[in-house]
Formats: sequence, structure tokens, C-alpha cells
Amino acid sequence: MDKLRSVLSGEEAARKDDKTVLQAVNEASTLGWGTRVKGFVACFVVGAACAVLGVCLLFLPRIGITLFIVFYTFGNLCTICSTMFLMGPMKQLKRMCDKTRALASALMLTCLVLTLCAVFWWKNFGLALLFVILQVLSFAWYGLSYIPFVRDAILKMVAACVR
Repeated sequence: MDKLRSVLSGEEAARKDDKTVLQAVNEASTLGWGTRVKGFVACFVVGAACAVLGVCLLFLPRIGITLFIVFYTFGNLCTICSTMFLMGPMKQLKRMCDKTRALASALMLTCLVLTLCAVFWWKNFGLALLFVILQVLSFAWYGLSYIPFVRDAILKMVAACVR
């Protein structure tokens, strides 16, 4: 009701003039928490569905491996983008470039690109499968970077097993 009253009295125009362009763009592009959660769930479900569909398509003759790699990679990209809904794109990019997860982020994104290059450009399916395996490992390592001390515990466990 107050907003309607301010618009009718002309105060809304005076308030709009006081805002900077950056504030106006930020206000127009900011999502509410409910919308963010819905966007996250939708994007995550699309990503998971693409990954599962890719695995199902793996067994088709001739084009199965190509479809698997494309759908699996697209599913991983959707899953990464889904978290951008929760924390916002800039905060997500800043967190991806943090000291603790910059290497994992770079490796994960590199594996995504190299997987698609191996399938479409180089036409080397063995290399593409290797990059898919590296995608899985780098995605898991990236995800574990958000849980404190888990990566250190895993490294210590692997070092103890190797000895």
C-alpha cells in the first residue's frame, strides 16, 4: 500500500532518480530466496537427468558413446550452474577461484572442455573416456573442497594406504 501511495504522490520518481545505474541493475536482477531455491533445484534436476540419460544412451550402437559424453558433460555443467542460483554468479566464481579450490576448479573446467574436444574435434573416444573419468574425479575433488578438512583426511588416508 505504501508503494502505491508513493507512486501516486510522485515520490517514487524522486526516489528512482537517487539510485545509481548499478543499484538499479542489481535491484532488477536480484532473485528472491524462493526463486533461487527453485532455480537451483530445476538446474540440478536437469543436470542429474542429463547425466543419467547419458549413461542410459551409452549402450546405443555407434553413437552411444558420443551421446553419453555430451549428455554427461552437459549434466556436469548444469550441476555447476545450479549452485550459482544459491550464492549468485559472482560469489560462485570468487569461491571457485579461492586458493583452496582454484586448482580443482581449473582442472574440472579443463576436463569438461577437453572431453568435448576429444569427441568432436579429435574423434578419439578412448581419450574422451579418460577425460570423463577425470571429470568425475575432479568434480568430486571440487565438491569435497567445500567440506572443511575432508580433502586433507583423504590425502592422509591415501598416503597411509600407499605406504
